[in-house]
Amino acid sequence: MSRRTRAIAFGVAAVLAAVAAGAIADGYGDSVARGYGALRPVVVATAPLPPGTALAPSVVERALEVRQVPARFVPGGALSSRAEALGLVPAAAIPSGAYLIAAQLLPPRTDSPGPRLAAGRRPVQISVSGAEALAVGGGSPVGSRVDVVVTTEPRDGGDGHTYVAAAGVPLLGLGAGPEGELTGSAEATLGLTRSQALRLIAAESFARQVTVMPVRAR
Repeated sequence: MSRRTRAIAFGVAAVLAAVAAGAIADGYGDSVARGYGALRPVVVATAPLPPGTALAPSVVERALEVRQVPARFVPGGALSSRAEALGLVPAAAIPSGAYLIAAQLLPPRTDSPGPRLAAGRRPVQISVSGAEALAVGGGSPVGSRVDVVVTTEPRDGGDGHTYVAAAGVPLLGLGAGPEGELTGSAEATLGLTRSQALRLIAAESFARQVTVMPVRAR
């Protein structure tokens, strides 16, 4: 048998082995579903989570994972999306491999003098991009101030228009977008005046992009 023939034979064998492994895995998954019931997503810690420290976006990305587990084994109150844990604080140490339970997580303390909603402002949730940049320094960006920048769609072959639609507004909350990540689209809750809220709600429907940026320190 020539070297080329042996290489082709080995290649075919490898493909057949991969197909067989996939079939076995699918069959195993089906057998698990038949034996233990339907699977459901559950959030698992892939690294120890210390108590008393808010789960910043960087920690959520690095130390939490969504796995499919038979529903009968999922404890009550288990989180199904990593976004549900964002900004919350473990009441006690959570070991690696443990499920995240809603009762284990508390809202962050508000003792620090973060920005409060002044008269005439209200919490408004909008879809934004650029949220991952808010977590570059580590820690939770909630409570900081951000600029909201709108980029419109180009018209008549020209360039889109970019402008600051709301400057230095308080960031009250930050959650993952439809993909379950902060990259791409995320959900930001901002403290806005009525005119800012109307402007940004309208921008969600016509703008190419609505971006949040950390306010530059002066």
